Amino acid sequence: MSLLSRSVVMARYLVLPVVLFSLLMPGCRHDEPVKIGFIAGTSGRVADLGVSGRDAVQMLVEEYNDNGGVNGRRIELVIKDDQQDPQIAQSSVRQLIDEGVAAIIGPMTSDMAVAIMPTLDQSQIPAVSPTASSQLLSGRDDFFFRVTSTTLEYATKSAAYHIKATDIRKIAVVFDEDNRSFTENWLNTFKDYFTGRGGEIVAEIGFSGRRGRSFSDLTRELLAHQADGVLILANSMDSALICQQIRKTDSDIPISLADWGATERLLELGGRTVEGVVVVQTFVRNHPGEKYQAFRREFVNRFKREPGFAGVYAYDAAQVVLTALSERKNDQSLRETFHAIQRFPGLQGDFSFDEFGDVTRARANISVVRNQKFIVLD
Repeated sequence: MSLLSRSVVMARYLVLPVVLFSLLMPGCRHDEPVKIGFIAGTSGRVADLGVSGRDAVQMLVEEYNDNGGVNGRRIELVIKDDQQDPQIAQSSVRQLIDEGVAAIIGPMTSDMAVAIMPTLDQSQIPAVSPTASSQLLSGRDDFFFRVTSTTLEYATKSAAYHIKATDIRKIAVVFDEDNRSFTENWLNTFKDYFTGRGGEIVAEIGFSGRRGRSFSDLTRELLAHQADGVLILANSMDSALICQQIRKTDSDIPISLADWGATERLLELGGRTVEGVVVVQTFVRNHPGEKYQAFRREFVNRFKREPGFAGVYAYDAAQVVLTALSERKNDQSLRETFHAIQRFPGLQGDFSFDEFGDVTRARANISVVRNQKFIVLD
């Protein structure tokens, strides 16, 4: 046998054990789960968004796993509570990346999204937010995507409603400083439209849960400006508490809320004091679509509460990630797959991303609280 022939034979003997060993290893790639991260405030004052979002995502993950996972691989959901704290959000995202997640679903608020964007870009791990809507997140070629409309649509719709359908021309505004990238952006957008058509913002009063100012003091200052109406830019819990304080002093002044406050917890905590409150949103609670109705029935049956817009949009965000993982080609990054897929299935209608990761939803609507329900007006 020649030297070359002996070398070939020896190489075969050396390669064969390596191949067999790799096939028999208990942790080979195909058997490992696909890890997906979820980050949101699941405790504290914004927990209604985070908990509904988490539960909806878990439902979809279980549905996929019951049907073979993603290309035969089980999905593992890794959950982090950002506690509506930018530093905790940044730390949590780094932990998710260190754990090897393919993508992140969340966060649920704009401030947390702004906080984690540099880490996402550095690691090149995409995140899909269900509900972060600030325009500060728009127009960026980055790794952040979202399935909700932006503050431009919500705030403009609200301002237009007040100008066209009400006699309100002087509005006093109270806003949450702990989510400034949302509330200040929302206020400025509203103000541009409202004041440009004859309206006036007579007060802009910020508050922070970290400073502990009482809502009774806040409300006295708010009502001292003798406005025609009040606009509250806050989470559902704080919105309900402010409404309670307003109604102790003034039972008639019109109250409007941003989309952030329009959750079922507003109804639970506000009770009679939120009757007649006007909100803006793109979510439709009585949407007739079969997919939405089936999801809602399962969610209510399992968790004994409504999913609200947070649950629906979180389910849609998870659908984006899992659809892309299922359809990604070998030479594509997940971010490239997001853009390559023309339309994603949504519970209240399909949607697609623009070049910057934003979506266009059905137009925003104005709803009013009547008999503990959100009733669409326009």
